Amino acid sequence: MKIISIHSYETFEKDPIKYRNYEWAVRDALLKHPVERTVVIMVVGAGRGPLVQASLRASISAGRRVRVFAVEKNPNAVNTLRNLHLDERWGDRVTIVSSDMRVWKAPEKADILVSELLGSFGDNELSPECLDGAQSFLKRDTGISIPSDSMSYLEPIMSSKLWNEVAKFKERKHFETPYVVKIHNYASLGETKLCFRFDHPNWSKRIDNRRFVKLEFKIRCDATLHGFAGYFHSNLFGKHSISINPATFSDGMFSWFPIYFPIRNPIYVKRDEIVKVFMWRCVSSKKVWYEWAVSTSSVKTPIHNPKGRSYWIGL
Repeated sequence: MKIISIHSYETFEKDPIKYRNYEWAVRDALLKHPVERTVVIMVVGAGRGPLVQASLRASISAGRRVRVFAVEKNPNAVNTLRNLHLDERWGDRVTIVSSDMRVWKAPEKADILVSELLGSFGDNELSPECLDGAQSFLKRDTGISIPSDSMSYLEPIMSSKLWNEVAKFKERKHFETPYVVKIHNYASLGETKLCFRFDHPNWSKRIDNRRFVKLEFKIRCDATLHGFAGYFHSNLFGKHSISINPATFSDGMFSWFPIYFPIRNPIYVKRDEIVKVFMWRCVSSKKVWYEWAVSTSSVKTPIHNPKGRSYWIGL
């Protein structure tokens, strides 16, 4: 797991659309509880406090009393949280927990579990693995997870600029690495399609976060395929969501850019041709990685990144 820099926190935590949608989701979740109860909220990966603040604002608009546990492992972020606790006079409404959520022992069960662990592809920052562990804090029958799911999407694209940026390194490993990028000068070659889905909480007896999908894209025009753009859509609670999928994009949100899956050699494709992409999400005891391959009527690529030889996320 990488340590997020303070600069990254500052960028992400200035996103008003994301936290507004979270606030509305928490408010609606709170309204499910009787007004006389104190509702326990656990914010896991609290950062420097925007989800805590959103939860407290939601409690006011919902007219509900809350007790919030803010769990954060980054010591710099914890210091900021503690200063905010004093400045905002949170008092006993908020308990700051300086701990990794994977090892913390919660003193009680939560009614609502709130997190923002999503990456550009939904699961590429280990949100399923983190939330599978954190759901042990949640009440089994009545607990609500925000977000309630995450879905990743793929879109075939033509972008010589992106492909050339990868090619300039002149090493295979760079074509086996997905890149988070702000995509410019590209053409969509087909419909954006659902790739993987994860639901939270996941009370399955045996949780398996490995995935495989085969997608078929009908190409819109004669073009050169340079790879695939990846996006996510996440339902928070009720009608509230956050999304970078172009079809459902949360207007004004800037916390995430798309992810780009390159292919080693560009492929010329024709209008109405069917392009098949095979995508695996692989999991071992120590890491998570993606593998992908492409097939057309005339070309079959090798599997990119087999066994995570070039790119992986450490558990």
